[in-house]
Amino acid sequence: MPTEEAAQPRTDRRAEIRRLPTLLVNQIAAGEVIERPASVVKETVENAIDAGATRITVELEGGGVELIRVSDDGHGIAPDQMTLAIAPHATSKIREAEDLDRIGTMGFRGEALASIASVSRLRIISRAVGEDEAREITVEGDSVQPVRPAARAVGTTLEVRNLFFNTPARRKFLRTPATEQMRCLDWLRDLAMAHPAIAVRCVCDGSVKLDLPPGQTPRERAVAILGKELEDQLVEVSVDRFDDSRGVLVWGLVGLPAIARATPKAQHVFLNGRTIRDKTVQHAIREAYRGLIEPGRHPTAVMMIEMSPSAVDVNVHPAKLEVRFRDQSMVHRAIYHGVRDALQRADVTPTALQRLPGLGSGAFGSAIMPSAPTQDEQVDRLVEYLKSRPIGSAEQAAEPERLREEIRRVLDEPARAASPVPDFAPRPIESQREAEMPRVRAAERVLQVHSSYLITQDAHGVVIIDQHALHERVMFEKLLARVTGGGELERQRMLTPIVVETSRGAVEMLDELQPMFERLGIEVAALGPKSVGVHAAPSFLISRGVEPGEFVEELLDKAAGDGFVPGSEEALHEVLDMMACKAAVKAGDRLSDEEMDELIRLRESVERSGSCPHGRATTVRLTIAELEKLFDRR
Repeated sequence: MPTEEAAQPRTDRRAEIRRLPTLLVNQIAAGEVIERPASVVKETVENAIDAGATRITVELEGGGVELIRVSDDGHGIAPDQMTLAIAPHATSKIREAEDLDRIGTMGFRGEALASIASVSRLRIISRAVGEDEAREITVEGDSVQPVRPAARAVGTTLEVRNLFFNTPARRKFLRTPATEQMRCLDWLRDLAMAHPAIAVRCVCDGSVKLDLPPGQTPRERAVAILGKELEDQLVEVSVDRFDDSRGVLVWGLVGLPAIARATPKAQHVFLNGRTIRDKTVQHAIREAYRGLIEPGRHPTAVMMIEMSPSAVDVNVHPAKLEVRFRDQSMVHRAIYHGVRDALQRADVTPTALQRLPGLGSGAFGSAIMPSAPTQDEQVDRLVEYLKSRPIGSAEQAAEPERLREEIRRVLDEPARAASPVPDFAPRPIESQREAEMPRVRAAERVLQVHSSYLITQDAHGVVIIDQHALHERVMFEKLLARVTGGGELERQRMLTPIVVETSRGAVEMLDELQPMFERLGIEVAALGPKSVGVHAAPSFLISRGVEPGEFVEELLDKAAGDGFVPGSEEALHEVLDMMACKAAVKAGDRLSDEEMDELIRLRESVERSGSCPHGRATTVRLTIAELEKLFDRR
């Protein structure tokens, strides 16, 4: 039952329009801009970067809740602007509306310091270039103390104490000090990665957590933050499509598929020095890795994008995390092709240690991801190995320099063009990627193990191949080239239609699926509300022993599932992947010597042969270094 007081009508006072107090306005703004201590770190460090700092030091206590102190050697704040610096919407970075279309600074809204001051005890000490002494101002809520003299070198120190002390409802949503500290460090690492010329140091509760020197190159800074152990697992990306008003310049590092993560946390994207979270960029990176990593895995990537400020709108998110590109498709194409080309040039074959981290102890020592040997190291090891074995002539063994030159010539042999071979016919195959991937030594005998794996060698060690996964990739690339090249797959008509029972939803989708079915050599017609007749199927599926009815039934079930968009590139890839998987040789199939040799040669002629279309590895290498450790030779 409602109380008598609750039943009373609302008074007119509730409908009054009133001007909100300045403190409340700033606290509302803080709700959008200052979410947690990491937000304070982000805003204040960005201000230091805009001030031209070459050294930035961040000190945290209690995860940043008790204290955040940011010191820089930038140009400082003039004495007569100290009070204005903490006023809402006061900034030196924009002056007129047109400036919003060409923002070139990290901050520009002019609300960060005012918002921070409204929910903390704020103290700013700053000395501007050309001034004899520093000035200090303190703020607590809506209480602003007069500006007074202070001692400091040129630059600014900003102290934020007792964050959210006057908004306890906000403070109770914060996590543990350790979690808040971790988030502060995440933001600081991103900002440091985007500005490698600036020295960045962070001290948490008296312990140094980050100490990066000035003047680093983008690669040096990225490796210092991602981890030295990943340096040899990173591939450089470079795209230059830039002019004064449009285009894009991209530099980055992307990780080999072996170091893909379970979360996208290892992806760092920067636009004109600003950390962003953009779906266009993320999609381009993900598509470039399609077929190289398993679904649900996320590549490691550092992507630095430079564009004209007029080509992007950064004023679409309170925290400036989201942006709006004027030409979204151009950015997507540049990043997609840049990453894809970089991966195509790289040897993406994982080593045994990368696939089996548990081997990182014991016989293999403590390194989980050992550095790949340089070419000179590889040549030296091969020379020593060949000299110790009864291989080659005595003249070769007696002339190691001549042997070195021969090995280098083989490793550096230029690529020769070739096209994919559709079957296992034993014929010589020339590789279009010989200079990009270590070649398997075709003259050596290939060993089939348990009718499932092929074992051979290349210049780096022992190569172990999953015969089904590799053949699946070969078949997929052949089908994709045929279908996307404007052709259609040959079909074989059934003497009588094969009746397939399916769902009502799948039958209702037949009209949408027909254009794709036509390209794939599949002819299906509805026979009833839950049944269809298969009149034709791809010839190669039938020749590989695949039952047309079972295949179409599985295909229709997939089409009726969530996320399948008929006519999309993703849907076409899914179906071609399914066809390749069905047609490929299986684990347990015995292969002849000619078939094994041909499959090895096909590995050299198709793109992305290091993984199947699902993203699983087709090939694993046991390097010479790993073999030497196994047998206690090093």
